[in-house]
Amino acid sequence: MKRLYLVYTLMAMICMTSSCRNQKDSPQPKIVTTTTMITDLVHQIGGDSIVVVGLMKAGIDPHTYKASEGDVHQLSSAQAIFYNGLHLEGKMADVFKKMNKSGYQTYAISDALLPEDIISSTDFSGNYDPHIWFSIQNWKKAAMYVSGVLSELHPNNKMYYENNLCKYLQSLDDMAVELQKKINKIPSEKKILITAHDAFGYFAKEFDFQVKGLQGFSSAAEAGTANMIALAEFIAENEIPAIFVESSVPEKTMIALQMAVENRGFNVRIGGMLYSDALGNPETPQGTYIGMYHANIETITKALYVRE
Repeated sequence: MKRLYLVYTLMAMICMTSSCRNQKDSPQPKIVTTTTMITDLVHQIGGDSIVVVGLMKAGIDPHTYKASEGDVHQLSSAQAIFYNGLHLEGKMADVFKKMNKSGYQTYAISDALLPEDIISSTDFSGNYDPHIWFSIQNWKKAAMYVSGVLSELHPNNKMYYENNLCKYLQSLDDMAVELQKKINKIPSEKKILITAHDAFGYFAKEFDFQVKGLQGFSSAAEAGTANMIALAEFIAENEIPAIFVESSVPEKTMIALQMAVENRGFNVRIGGMLYSDALGNPETPQGTYIGMYHANIETITKALYVRE
């Protein structure tokens, strides 16, 4: 069951030809997820045929998250567990390894991707950027992966999962077109994104941005003085109009960066808050992956599209 679900052309054919009947098994099995992005993804595909229990809530940083006693109970009683992988859930990596060896069904969303889909670290060999959800193309592959896993777990619901998958893939395609139109309004020389940590590399690759994070791939890393100075000088020299705080990272480091830039004779403003490692509150539009992405692009375009 750990094989890669990479037969994407076949899935596209299914979306076009499937009768998409809404047939589901009962009762509802419990599926446990780690991050809010994965919780939303599994819910989009599984619908009301499953009960999805997300361990992490809005605003929670997965890089530093530690499993509680209640989390361990949820994990041990789940039929299947979906997590990101690539060391995003750094403190929980050993938990998943042990559970997998003990026979629990654990699935890393990153297993849906090919090596060329994943951004490697230029500083540390063997380290990879875990923020794979900021590539819409990657997230489509993740959706196919989840559909494949759920279909193997509950074959009688296969058509139901494929129906949900077809709808979700179309929604992601529609979103990508709409976001590209908004991003196209930003002059190329202003497409520079400065954030608290290096979470937007996949976004940059997909939408042709230059991104710089004060911290590295993990928000658990310290923002060194040298990094602060170098980034402040870069912002001042290039007269970048705005920098961004993140919902899951304390804003104090970005305020310090803003002050460092001002000390170099240039005023940079906080352009707003971006959702990086967690979605917004469930009762808000930002509580879904699609809503989160729309909110981020709205914030970015307003801050960087400075009309002359």
